[in-house]
Amino acid sequence: MAKKSKRNSGPKQGSARAEKLAARQAEREAAAGAVNRPFEGLAAECDLVALREFVPSATAPLPVIGSDRPVTLATVLPGAVAALVRDEETATGFVGVQVQAHSADLGADLAASVNWIKDAAPGDALSAANPDSETPAVTEVVDPSALLDITVHQNFNWWIPEGVETDPEVAATVQHANSAIMPSARLEGDGLVAAWWVDAGEKAHLRWVRPESEDDLMLALARVHATGGLHLGEGSRYAGSFRTHGLLVPVFDLDREKHANEWVAATVELGERLAEALAVDAPLTSAELRSRDGLRGRQVTLR
Repeated sequence: MAKKSKRNSGPKQGSARAEKLAARQAEREAAAGAVNRPFEGLAAECDLVALREFVPSATAPLPVIGSDRPVTLATVLPGAVAALVRDEETATGFVGVQVQAHSADLGADLAASVNWIKDAAPGDALSAANPDSETPAVTEVVDPSALLDITVHQNFNWWIPEGVETDPEVAATVQHANSAIMPSARLEGDGLVAAWWVDAGEKAHLRWVRPESEDDLMLALARVHATGGLHLGEGSRYAGSFRTHGLLVPVFDLDREKHANEWVAATVELGERLAEALAVDAPLTSAELRSRDGLRGRQVTLR
């Protein structure tokens, strides 16, 4: 009797290779089922993407629909949990967007976390949101017309409520988190939304989450670049862009000797140039096509 061929039999079940292949398959399936723009429909979409992806420490009152319990949105909570409730002057809920575990729909995660807070007791924490078929759309839970009143923190001391004595282990966790934080600021100016400055050490950066469709914004960037206008003035350089959650985020390298506020005027001016370019309804010129191709070469995708 001929020996049974082992070709195409696959890795042995339970082996390290089998586990790696299963993990990769799970990642592929999760990516395939991921919602492209999880916060679409919310006026705060761009800031939510920034808070989710790269802002270290920030909080904002979350405009929840139909809830008497105040809810605070946070970049990350202790232990990277999805939500928790504190007993402050009144029971206050906190939801995090940088979490340890999440589903393929971050908007549904946010809605599920807020709904959990409504009935949770002070001291309770939710490790993962786990939305299901009955979870309402995020636009039914969070006021879709409201922007966020964001407070940027330069540390994580807000993890510990005022007047609360904490044990050494928790204090050490906060201290460790504080040691790794990078100074950040949200630029405030006419027409500026989700323009974030960060001091990364050797240089500073501006990351600007834009609300336009990726294709429309790339055309506008190409038009502005072709005229030499894709910059923030002296001490700045266009570094590229990244795609995340269905939006395009242009990134600029900046002179870190300048304060964040010193870049506001130039960013507003760039926003005006982009607005003019977005209004153009004509095919790209040969120079603009070359600019577009070059810009695409400096584009990466986070998720």
